[in-house]
Order: sequence, then structure tokens, then C-alpha cells
Amino acid sequence: MYYVVMPSRDIRENLATEQYLMNQKNFDEPLVLFYIEKPCIIVGRNQNTIEELNNDYVREHQITVTRRLSGGGAVYQDLGNLCFSFVVDAQDEKFGDFQKITQPMVDALHQLGATGAAVSGRNDILIDGKKFSGNAMYTRNGKTFSHGTLSYDVDLDVLTHALKVNPDKIKSKGIKSIRSRVTNIRPYLKPEYQNLTTEQFRDILLLALFHADNLADIQEHEYQITAADQAQIDQLRQQYYDNWDWVYGKSPKFTVKNRKHFDMGTIDARLQIEHGKIQGIKFYGDFFGSQDVQQLEQQLVGVVYNYDALQQALQPLDLDQYFHGIDATAILNLIAP
Repeated sequence: MYYVVMPSRDIRENLATEQYLMNQKNFDEPLVLFYIEKPCIIVGRNQNTIEELNNDYVREHQITVTRRLSGGGAVYQDLGNLCFSFVVDAQDEKFGDFQKITQPMVDALHQLGATGAAVSGRNDILIDGKKFSGNAMYTRNGKTFSHGTLSYDVDLDVLTHALKVNPDKIKSKGIKSIRSRVTNIRPYLKPEYQNLTTEQFRDILLLALFHADNLADIQEHEYQITAADQAQIDQLRQQYYDNWDWVYGKSPKFTVKNRKHFDMGTIDARLQIEHGKIQGIKFYGDFFGSQDVQQLEQQLVGVVYNYDALQQALQPLDLDQYFHGIDATAILNLIAP
């Protein structure tokens, strides 16, 4: 087995590296990757990105959002989370057999004291009935990668806020995440492993996987990213994980319904979103305005459906002509994700 320890703390860089190593490099043995990220949310390939997020919270806390190649649900990660990925020949593993492919990691956790850890359901690893690891798979060109999270010391309060969304607000056919009770694995480890940094936790797991006593003993198994590798990784990052069209534009068609009562009337906004842009919008309600609100609706068609783009589109307009006595910022907050 070979391994790669990614130095970047940016999920977009790390997903691009994972994709490159799977598709462009041929190893004669399985490959295991480890990476750690700053606060981020990664949605599954078939999900509606906006539908999975508490967008106000994500924007306020500057949480990175991207989409991965594999399916499954949205996950939150921060510097207290360790990601791992196994890259194997597709012919050697049955697609969807998460129990088999993640078993080496489960065995390593058992060695560290988390003897109750076990693969459960479709793709989770649980302990005491609580989830601390979610996993997803992707296959292409004879290779399969199975990547997963390991919550060691994740801020669970941020997790519950960042992924909390009103289910009545957005309706789509995207694959929705299944919310479950979550925990960190740290309290379940032996005492000597409960006060590690995430990097130290990673190294201990790596040694357990290789049945080694120190990193020097397995150095020959480490693959180092070259300058030529990095150039292609940069291209993949730009093509996918830094690309608005991939992260948001690939979301399925969906509708948004927001209604709010103001002192000067009620506004009921209905939006149709396709490829991440407004395809149709209607305002209903008992509000007053000197101009026909259809003029505003026509101007908003084609605008990218995110807060910044809507703010820019509305800024030069006199919204009081359409919604007399209602604050422009309140209208923006009503229709923006």
C-alpha cells in the first residue's frame, strides 16, 4: 500500500489531488490518502447545493462550499476532521461495499481503543449509535475511490447550524442528506489518544494501517506530489472545485417559496431556479407600488441565484416603486438564498 499526506488545508485543492491521483496515476498497490480542511461543506454529486445549506450562516462564517464527484449527502468539515480515501482497482472491489473497503480504517480505530466502531447502514461508521464517519464512492476508468470523514474533534455546533435548512423553503428533486445524530470519535479512544492534534491522530492511524512503529519505517511507501502533478491538479481544481457552474450550476431544477408580512403589506415570492440561475420569479401579496411588479420580475430573470448577485442586481433599482414602504434590504433577504 502507498500513501499520500496532503499538506493543503483547502478542500478544493485536496479533492482535485484525489481526482488526479485516481485518474492519472497507476499504482501497483492500493493507495490511501489523508487530508485535513479548514471549515467547508462538500455536497454530493447529485444534490442541490443551495438546498443543503443554511446559506446565511455559511456566508456569515465564510465556510467554503464545493461539490464532489461521488454521490451521497452533504458533510461539514473543519480542522478537527480527518479525511481518508482508498484508491483501488475497480475489479478488486464491489461498488457500494463500504464495509469491506473501510474495514482497515475500522480495524485501526479498534487498535486505538474505539472497539465499538462499526460500519452501519449504507455508508456510515457509527459508535454508540452515533455517526462519526460518512463515506462515498466513485468509479471511473477501472479505478474506484472510497473517501470518508473521521470526526475527531469537529465543532458539532457549527455543523448543526451550517447544514440546517428549512425543508418548506426549497423543493427540488436533488438527493437530500439524511440528518442523523453525530459525535466525535475522540472520547471513545484510549486516554493517550484523546488529546492529540488532528495531524497527530492522522499519523497514529497511518502507523496502525501499516502496522509500523514510526513514520520512518514506512517512508518508502509515501508518494510525493511532483511539480508536473501539481500543474494538472491546478487545472482540475479550476475545472471543478473552484468552478461556480460545477458547484452550484449542476444543481437540479428547483423552486423557492418565501413569504413574509411587513407593516406595509405581505410579499409572497416564488422562484424557479435552473442551472443556478433565476428562470422565473413571481411576487404575490397585498403590497402597494406605483409601478407594475412584473417589470421587476423580468429584470431578475437570468440573475445568478446567490446573495451577492441578487444584491448587485437590486442595488440600482428603486424598489419602493414596487413595494412601497418596505426596506430594500428586507426584500433582498426575502428572495436570496
